[in-house]
Amino acid sequence: MRESRRRVAIEGVRPEIDAGEHPIKRTVGDRVTVEFDAFADGHDRVAAVLVHKHECDVAWSETRAEALGNDRWRASFAVDRLGTYHYTVAAWVDAYATWAAELQKRVEAGQDVALELDEGAILVGEAAKRAKAADAAALRSLGRRLRDGDAAAAAEATALMDRHAARRDPTRYARVLEVAVERERAAASAWYKVFPRSVFAGPTAAGEAGVRQGTLADVRERVLPHAAGLGFDVLYLLPIHPIGRTFRKGRDNALAAGPDDPGSPYAIGSEEGGHCAVAPALGTVDDVRALAAACRERGMDLALDIAFQCSPDHPWVREHPEWFRHRPDGTIRYAENPPKKYQDIYPLDMTGAAWRELWGALRDVFLFWAAQGVRAFRVDNPHTKPFGFWRWCLAEVKRVYPDAIFLAEAFTRPKVMARLAKAGFSQSYTYFTWRTEKWELERYLTELTATELAEFMRPNFWPNTPDILPFHLQEGGRPAFLSRATLASTLAASWGVYAPAFELLENAPLAPGREEYRSSEKYELRRWDLDDPKSIAPFLASLNRIRQVHPALRRDRPLTFHRVDNDQLIVYSKRRDGDTVLVVVSLDWRWPQSGWTDLDLAALGIEEGGRFTVRDELTGKTYPWSGGRNFVRLEPDLPAHIFAIEDQQ
Repeated sequence: MRESRRRVAIEGVRPEIDAGEHPIKRTVGDRVTVEFDAFADGHDRVAAVLVHKHECDVAWSETRAEALGNDRWRASFAVDRLGTYHYTVAAWVDAYATWAAELQKRVEAGQDVALELDEGAILVGEAAKRAKAADAAALRSLGRRLRDGDAAAAAEATALMDRHAARRDPTRYARVLEVAVERERAAASAWYKVFPRSVFAGPTAAGEAGVRQGTLADVRERVLPHAAGLGFDVLYLLPIHPIGRTFRKGRDNALAAGPDDPGSPYAIGSEEGGHCAVAPALGTVDDVRALAAACRERGMDLALDIAFQCSPDHPWVREHPEWFRHRPDGTIRYAENPPKKYQDIYPLDMTGAAWRELWGALRDVFLFWAAQGVRAFRVDNPHTKPFGFWRWCLAEVKRVYPDAIFLAEAFTRPKVMARLAKAGFSQSYTYFTWRTEKWELERYLTELTATELAEFMRPNFWPNTPDILPFHLQEGGRPAFLSRATLASTLAASWGVYAPAFELLENAPLAPGREEYRSSEKYELRRWDLDDPKSIAPFLASLNRIRQVHPALRRDRPLTFHRVDNDQLIVYSKRRDGDTVLVVVSLDWRWPQSGWTDLDLAALGIEEGGRFTVRDELTGKTYPWSGGRNFVRLEPDLPAHIFAIEDQQ
């Protein structure tokens, strides 16, 4: 019955994910802008507020909503703490605003408004009883003026009445929605991914011969300073755990391993330990702790690769056989992705009878490494585990370590990727690696930045991974590496490279038609020369420096694509907090490309026909431009412009 008497309707609340089942995502310092429809029957005016609070607060705060027209409203609030914020909206019939609007019309029509002024005085007097101190006195004074026939007092009372007027026929939105607030690096980061067992040569390694087992100490001494010097803020290690020997893989994924083959680091576990242990050849848990501390000293994060699977030699196989799936003959089922077989890996039975104990053990893996100072995790193949597990597990970890960041490595179906983001992953791998045509990039980035996805799924763009050597890198050589790095680092707020393979232009495939590396680090030790003259490390350093200077590049949106009369060129811009960056990239690895732009000047914050200067942040050169039509030309040896907009006239 009460619902049937409610006069104010609230609809179309945005952002809202799946009827409030999942939170939107923001980082500390962001603002949450909420829009909604609120309206009443008849001609009465409506007022509305955005109601919000942090999970640790007792009292709710209110922000008055602004009317946008056509019964649409907008309000925003700042999120300044890690954790969860709650928000909803409320609206009511605004009797005073309704009265004031009608009064104005009567005054303009020259009508006698004596009774109307008395009516307004009553409304103001009632509000005075609710107000305190100075507000109450001011309202009483305004009420007297209205009774004395001073119609001007109506407008003067508006602000006070907004605070103290009675809320008639109030309606509160049925759902309380959530905002998951993480630290800045969850939204903007640059990842440098390495196999810690490889050797990274350079000045400090002069005279070393052959290939030996690298260590975590080597990573701390050689790789960390190198990655920091290139401007990366996350040093990401492939799995560091003991590797099983049963069915160990040989070089290039051979079924038979030689006596010195190290095996795949994803075949986790041996008699030396499991997911909370470090391979003795790499070092100890103390070395992880020291490396994490060294990263923090440089303002970086250490990220670990977490793969929830076991080798046949993992202690859990012996101690908890109930955590694995069994074949009819009683043997444990190894991993398969038909026709591929992975005899060196046992998947976990996440929904078996012992799921509670297993889930708790997996949560404790994160908690163990977080206690060592690790706050960033790349999770291998999360789409092969239940969504409910991730929602529970990630929430459990963030309850203890609210600054933890999780990157989902899930090259899977779009809706599955989105669901993992909803479950709590901070960032997500994407299809960028395979998007090469202009129309593909524009369509995909529009989906990621201009639809509901942008509220909860943060893309992390990778030009390569240890598992994926795209055909365009195989065929395009250095220009392709430069182009793809520019696209990844400027289209997405987070990006990463599998290094040093990427900076050293590693592009030899396992076989023609295969997107896999020959002599893959997944199965053998490699020695990398970080001072190789062919390295594009200085270019990567420039990209990260530009990202650090320009806040517009440290968010995914707003992103605007601009027209250009050459499909081998892609032009786009980002704008944030007064910072505007315009990027032009050639998608052709072989030939020079040129064209005339047709810029959306409004998106650049430039008046129609305005003059402005663009400075190429890659070269330092400046160019005077006028209006939206301007000429650009790119060569394969430097297939990109990253323009800062300045000197607008």
